[in-house]
Amino acid sequence: MGLSKYKVVAAVFLAAIVTASLARADKPGEVKRLRTPNGGIQPQVAVDGKGVLHLIYFRGDPRHGDIFYVRSTDEGATFSHPLRVNSTSGSSIAIGNIRGAHLAVGKNGRVHVAWIGAGKTGLDGMLYARLKDDGTAFEPQRDVIHAAKGLDGGGSVAADDAGNVYVVWHAPQPGEKGEVNRRVWVARSEDEGKTFAAEKAAYEKATGACGCCGLRAFADHKGNVYVLYRSAMERLHRDTYLLTSKDKGENFHGDDVQAWKVQACPMSSFAFAESPSGVLAAWETSGQVYYASIDPATGKRSKPIAAPGAAHERKHPVMAGTRGGKTILVWTEGMGWDRGGAVAWQVYDKNGKATTDKGRAAGVPTWSLVAVFPRKDGGFTIVY
Repeated sequence: MGLSKYKVVAAVFLAAIVTASLARADKPGEVKRLRTPNGGIQPQVAVDGKGVLHLIYFRGDPRHGDIFYVRSTDEGATFSHPLRVNSTSGSSIAIGNIRGAHLAVGKNGRVHVAWIGAGKTGLDGMLYARLKDDGTAFEPQRDVIHAAKGLDGGGSVAADDAGNVYVVWHAPQPGEKGEVNRRVWVARSEDEGKTFAAEKAAYEKATGACGCCGLRAFADHKGNVYVLYRSAMERLHRDTYLLTSKDKGENFHGDDVQAWKVQACPMSSFAFAESPSGVLAAWETSGQVYYASIDPATGKRSKPIAAPGAAHERKHPVMAGTRGGKTILVWTEGMGWDRGGAVAWQVYDKNGKATTDKGRAAGVPTWSLVAVFPRKDGGFTIVY
């Protein structure tokens, strides 16, 4: 065989390898992994109605760092120039994993961010900032607390398509102390976050709230508002509670989702996502992570579905769903105080049955979290 023929064979062989590699990389419906942009931690994501991916992350000293916002129109292949969310430098905290910023996208695609402030002497305010009308910067941060002070675990933010914004946190009843006297508080805005009314207790039942656990707020496209948090009754009953409002935050109905007796704070986080099959909710109990689907019309909730396999140090679950009915549950393993860990995932079919699509990867940084979003091709992308 002449030299030219060897070159032709080699070129064909190389082209076949490249084509096969590209086919594997672009396989529709697969689970992809994406590092948080710019070396950030604690990614939080939301995809708006136009398919734009919105993402925030933390950078800097875990005690006094900053929050940054980026967007992507190509499902994370490229991102915009980062905008700093907090107007006061170093006013965000990452220590504890659950005290960082939360993200919501509301009316006209406006981005809303809420986080627990980091002051010189400790936690300082339930802070909020929204993206300006022209999208070039965030407005100056504001503390929305009027009276319900005493922050510990993380707060959250939710926004709907009608311009309502909800900043949610837990703190003791004014004048009281202790976990058993903590309540979930909601500050509501009816003008896209321009102004907020004074906070109100969300739920009349005295459940307490696990002091150093986070909570999560969410508003679906029907305007229903949801909150997941951990109770602290008798400092022993640390159950997962779901609060639901069908009147735009005026009144909430409470539901004890899953019991957990533990005489310690597990520093849990919670998650919501909206899918074609309903609102998805995820939580942790006794080292295991679960998710359930909520029917927005009836409020009925499916039975909890656990991540497969033995439960061990599983925390910080998030999930997403596709138009085809698939759901992915993503969580961390081996995370602890000042310790990173791994990310793991399981894909379920439309009937809630675990598929063969699952995996695990090391490399979740210290104090970080994981996030996930659905892609147009029916797959998912995990951010960590």
